[in-house]
Amino acid sequence: MEGTIKKLLEDKRCGFITGRNGQDYFFHQSALKNIEYADLEEGLDVTFEDGEGIKGPRAEDIYV
Repeated sequence: MEGTIKKLLEDKRCGFITGRNGQDYFFHQSALKNIEYADLEEGLDVTFEDGEGIKGPRAEDIYV
């Protein structure tokens, strides 16, 4: 799936991605595959696998 980094929560090293389907997905830095968290910026396009977390949709295997 494709999406865009919507919001970064730097103190928790996580954030949200808006998928092309309009759904927001939570992500944690541990899901990043070819980029470091410090190199992310809001508006960056990414690809990811959609998953389900305890609190809702979750992005996994995130690539830039």
